[in-house]
Amino acid sequence: MTIETILYVIRSDFEVQVDEACSPVGLKIKASDLVAICERLYNSEETYFDFLSCITGIDNGPEANTMEVVYNLYSIPNDFGLTIKVELPRDKPEIDSITPIWQGANWLERETFDLLGIVFTGHPDLRRILLPDNWEGYPLRKDYSTQEYFHGIKVDF
Repeated sequence: MTIETILYVIRSDFEVQVDEACSPVGLKIKASDLVAICERLYNSEETYFDFLSCITGIDNGPEANTMEVVYNLYSIPNDFGLTIKVELPRDKPEIDSITPIWQGANWLERETFDLLGIVFTGHPDLRRILLPDNWEGYPLRKDYSTQEYFHGIKVDF
């Protein structure tokens, strides 16, 4: 498989930009197209991305006022990896869940929500996974301030 095969499968219906600086090669797409593109990549015989290996959230900071979600897909039968990048507004980072396509997205989306506050709409159980339910804020945001106390215990870093 090649990036040209992937583009052939999705480009006729979706606006995509190739990001060759990614490793593996990446596609930049609109948030509104994420689920449809992922379904196409999973269901197409030419691509069959049967494995979601990672979801990463990135805070580009208050100056850029954006966040990103990066998805790493892998096609085991085709021995091919693909990165998908989606940019979101920082003030309301929200994107549809891909858990219905790859069940492994469940915990990965929860982790990204927990640490960055990115909301995955339609997720079956979107709640904190690493931090306590009543933790304040999202520790991987660039403007995060550690709370001084948690349950009467000094939080010291």
